[in-house]
Amino acid sequence: MHTQISKMLQTHPQPQTAFDPTALAACLDACLECSAVCTACADACLGEQEHLAHLVRCIRLNLDCADICAATGRVLGRLTEADQDVLRAQLQACVVACRACGDECTQHAQHMNMAHCAVCADSCRRCEEACTRLLGSVSA
Repeated sequence: MHTQISKMLQTHPQPQTAFDPTALAACLDACLECSAVCTACADACLGEQEHLAHLVRCIRLNLDCADICAATGRVLGRLTEADQDVLRAQLQACVVACRACGDECTQHAQHMNMAHCAVCADSCRRCEEACTRLLGSVSA
């Protein structure tokens, strides 16, 4: 699949050699999608008026994950003179945030039948997997 992100990566005059370009594009797509989905899930949780007190942690994790995923996407998209230690740390932070948010949303999807949390958990899992795959290719 050729997204605009993968097209942009292909046109960069200094392509990122530390990553497989397909895995990098997939990770960028997953991070940006997850950021949007987590933001929407936090908003949907705020709309769950009768359960709001039980969703405070979920909302917090949604917003943290959204910000970390967005930052990860921005850092990964800057290919010129990339620092491997920074990339590794950012990817690790994204994996941790996605795992925490995905776990929390899974609980609400299963125990409270919140469909928006099921969608969010799925997006978090895909982003966690994409970041983990990319993390495995970062030079030590």
